[in-house]
Amino acid sequence: MEKQEFNVGTKVYYPVHGVAELTSLETREISGTEFSIYVLTVVESGLKIMVPTSNALNVGMRELLTLDEVGEVYEILQCKEGGSSTQTWNRRHREYMDKIKTGSAFEIAEVMRDLCVLRDTKTLSFGERRMLETARGLLVREIACIRSCSEELIIDEIESFYRAAAA
Repeated sequence: MEKQEFNVGTKVYYPVHGVAELTSLETREISGTEFSIYVLTVVESGLKIMVPTSNALNVGMRELLTLDEVGEVYEILQCKEGGSSTQTWNRRHREYMDKIKTGSAFEIAEVMRDLCVLRDTKTLSFGERRMLETARGLLVREIACIRSCSEELIIDEIESFYRAAAA
């Protein structure tokens, strides 16, 4: 996998945690070997994460989406095909968690779409609702950061896709 350089002060996406600011680039010695490390601060929680620069792409750290990619995410969210409603919840849960852990906004959008479509046909379980909130939160925070707008605006835009379908 090619190595990507991230610059201090930029915002990046870190899987499962969402948008993080790259606060510093440090060198640490571990077992006699020096490593270059990105120090990230998760925007939502303030959590500090240290990622070896050589491993950043392997763990799914990436640049934030472009506006064109946000459009692609919205297309996925609006597509009513897809879903794995015939699978058991355990199997769906595992599949959805795997998608969320990739850090791919497109896969997270698929999880959100599938759960929103499922929500229109049945009452979601507690675990399904939590998974939906996780996927929605990750997407909403990233898109709001990219577009420099409120999370509430993004939530309204996304939920309008499903209100229109239910009407």
